[in-house]
Amino acid sequence: MSAVAVRDLDLDLDSFEGPFDLLLTLVLKDELELADVEVAGVVAAFVERLAERASPDLEACGEFLVLMAALLELKARGLFPDEDELAFDDLDPEEAAGELAERLALYRRFKAAAAWLEERLAAESDRYFRLGPAPLAPVPERPLAPQDPVALASALRQLAADPPAPSLSHLELRFPPVSLFLDRFRAVLSRRRQFVFDREVDSLSRVEQAVAFLALLELRKVGEIKLGQPAPFEPITVWSAS
Repeated sequence: MSAVAVRDLDLDLDSFEGPFDLLLTLVLKDELELADVEVAGVVAAFVERLAERASPDLEACGEFLVLMAALLELKARGLFPDEDELAFDDLDPEEAAGELAERLALYRRFKAAAAWLEERLAAESDRYFRLGPAPLAPVPERPLAPQDPVALASALRQLAADPPAPSLSHLELRFPPVSLFLDRFRAVLSRRRQFVFDREVDSLSRVEQAVAFLALLELRKVGEIKLGQPAPFEPITVWSAS
């Protein structure tokens, strides 16, 4: 594997697919976020490519290490805001030493905490837990009141009795007589020569409107009235035929 083969290394990452040389170009031009690049995937691809050769190419390995070190440095710098870097540049040697000592002390605290957690994990390694619902509170015992056998037998007889037949009276349709609307329309025509059918039956139910329309047809059949409608679905006008 030559040095040129390192740059031509084919990568298939979640955020990038192509040669390693193109990945470096996009990162340096800020066209690809370095934080999205999986460095472990790049290393795995290089190791697989290196395993295909009978003997390792030290020159290729050296160049790859240099390039990966540069990528890791850029990625590490991206984790810190720019103002922090500027602050470090402005520090004098004594302030820089104090800042370094403070960070080392913070590092020691975190290291000690990690060691304590590791010891706790080793001590509790023989314990297991299972995820599940919280245990229910115990149900209090309720003492039964004294029961009357006669009342119990009476209740059982009522349960065993056949239920009454359901009533369908509320579902029955009661149609008003047609003669009622015949007399009504005749009375209206005796007072005025014409009327609009829709206005006369507007306050009635749909069943009553249907019966009223039958009465209207009956009056038209015997020749007592004349009907007029300018267009379909328009109001019906009723005139007296006499």
